[in-house]
Amino acid sequence: MLDIAMRTIIGFSVLLILTRLLGKKQLSQLTVFTYITGIALGSMASEMVMQNNIPILNGVLALVLWSALVFIIEWISLKSAAARVLMDGEPTIVIKRGLILEKAIKQQRLNLDDLSMQLRLNGVFSIVDVEYAILESNGALTVMKKSGKPIGMPSEIVADGKVVEKNLTELGYSREQLMNELRKQHINDVKDVLYAELQQDRSLHVQRRADRPMAKRGI
Repeated sequence: MLDIAMRTIIGFSVLLILTRLLGKKQLSQLTVFTYITGIALGSMASEMVMQNNIPILNGVLALVLWSALVFIIEWISLKSAAARVLMDGEPTIVIKRGLILEKAIKQQRLNLDDLSMQLRLNGVFSIVDVEYAILESNGALTVMKKSGKPIGMPSEIVADGKVVEKNLTELGYSREQLMNELRKQHINDVKDVLYAELQQDRSLHVQRRADRPMAKRGI
């Protein structure tokens, strides 16, 4: 009993420290990857507590090593948009201006019954009332309801200093238009932009990188 109590205290303490170090994204399980990581960490901790034939040091080492690998993957994802898409996937528009995008729901293996249920959970009982519905990376459905006037959906067109070409094409927004708008805000290089979003009224919201110097006016 003393051995189990000691294993439980050590396992609990190590797991608490590691989950805190992994950050709020892990705690909220925003993506499939973080969800699986949480299950794996919990499973390893329980095995370490209950299996007397597993040395405590080995169990702690496994937990720390797994967490280190998660840190590495998250760091790579932070630096690379391609890695983020590979690890976490990307949001998919499944309803656009009241019309179900059949190809999109087939690609996401989302049947109409599940789609209807997700809409009801968002307080929507008719597809015609939906301006946009987006299936997020974690499987949740985000819904923008129609208003009394024509609207569009704000879309990111620059993320981490890189142009999101797919969104540019869908929005009918050229690179030349983008660069003209950036220059108005004294930005001459897309790499200086942390995030840029095209608003419903076609205005551009831009957030500059904190570690990049601001261009001089008149350049």
